[in-house]
Amino acid sequence: MTDSLFESIAQSLEANLRELVAAGGLQPGNILVIGTSTSEIVGQRIGTSGTLDAAKPIFETVRRICDEFGLHAAYQCCEHLNRALVVEEALLALAPQLEPVSVIPVPKAGGAMASYAYRHMAKPVMVESIQAHAGIDIGSTLIGMHLRKVAVPVRPPNRHIGQAYVTMAYARPKLIGGTRAVYTAAEADQRYQQAAPGADC
Repeated sequence: MTDSLFESIAQSLEANLRELVAAGGLQPGNILVIGTSTSEIVGQRIGTSGTLDAAKPIFETVRRICDEFGLHAAYQCCEHLNRALVVEEALLALAPQLEPVSVIPVPKAGGAMASYAYRHMAKPVMVESIQAHAGIDIGSTLIGMHLRKVAVPVRPPNRHIGQAYVTMAYARPKLIGGTRAVYTAAEADQRYQQAAPGADC
């Protein structure tokens, strides 16, 4: 991989992640799932040409953005590990519902990105699934199974990282209720002030 491609990957990813953080209103403690096909980044079919060289700028950029905004990264493995995820052990204390599993990702069973993350996190742990607040998918790795409901698409400023197509989304709480339901604080305040004495459902 050339230095120019390395730099391009990092710059494109950083711009996309900043857009995702802003669009989703992500807060410290939120979980960000990362799905990456390094094969697709270098212009090959997913699962055929994984490269640790392409994983490095992804990992370094994600770590920098997560540190800046207080987010927790979860790196999705490939289908051969049932799309399990690599997270820092510290996340388990904050999300006790996460169930660790016993496996160590390698490039041919887990993927280059997850393998790289596992070897460069402080204390990596594998979990079978997660409900993330937002995610970025580089190369159509299908991260939807790890997002909370309801997923809201975000159009990335950079549609490609390397040769891989990028999609992003954040999750919002479900909107519940019928025709009388209110979803914003401003409207709720207005309705409250307008309510007649003794008003009820």
